[in-house]
Amino acid sequence: MATNGLENGSTERKVPELANGSSTKTPWTVEGVVAKIPGGPPAVDSSSPVPFFHMLERLKTTKREGWRRFGIKTGESISDHMYRMALITMFAPPALAAKLNIPNCTKMALVHDMAEALVGDITPVDGVAKHEKNRREATTMDYFTNSLLGKVNGGMTGKEIRAVWQEYEDSETMDSKFVHDVDKIELILQMVEYERVHDKKLDLGEFSWVATRIVLPEVKAWANDVLKEREEFWDGKHHSFYDGDNYIEEDKLAQKLSYYGDGQTK
Repeated sequence: MATNGLENGSTERKVPELANGSSTKTPWTVEGVVAKIPGGPPAVDSSSPVPFFHMLERLKTTKREGWRRFGIKTGESISDHMYRMALITMFAPPALAAKLNIPNCTKMALVHDMAEALVGDITPVDGVAKHEKNRREATTMDYFTNSLLGKVNGGMTGKEIRAVWQEYEDSETMDSKFVHDVDKIELILQMVEYERVHDKKLDLGEFSWVATRIVLPEVKAWANDVLKEREEFWDGKHHSFYDGDNYIEEDKLAQKLSYYGDGQTK
């Protein structure tokens, strides 16, 4: 879930790219985005981390885009999402935690969506090809870790952030698979919480699809607990739910699979 590559930090959506990655506008660049930041672009090649600290503010103010399609205008920000993910990583059951580097997982949760500070939260329905989304995010992380952090602490902090982010993207290690699952359980939690706030007047069951893509049994157990709570909340009243067999909109499922994979990778 994500904004749609906002170039000025506002909540207004721009015209999305076409499905093939082309666009009716100038191709997306980091330089094009930072040029429109209020106050001007941050200082580059500084030995101080302060310009980067200011950049992180954008994660506090950019909303997670998927909820906005359902009329939730004042919902969670990107940093809200990452903060709860970071805490969730600390609750891995002992048998699972023994297979993980928990501090690394916590760092991964805190940086995995960092590129969205400039890219925005691009969702599968926004019409931006996956390869284009990946390009924007990788370019942004290079900008953060080289241009803004390349001379901070000898560049080591930036290199560590970039490496942890890439580990998440590659989704090959046990740590990264756990954090991908944590990403999904955090979304499911938020789904149920928004439904509660709207007292059964808002059905977000479309997002229950994510639960079927959780890999690790320990996180699946958490998801089952949340979905059980959801059923108790709806208490027999009609609501949508995806359990792997009743997802009618095959084109929408194909979109999601292209972004989130088959449950083994992102």
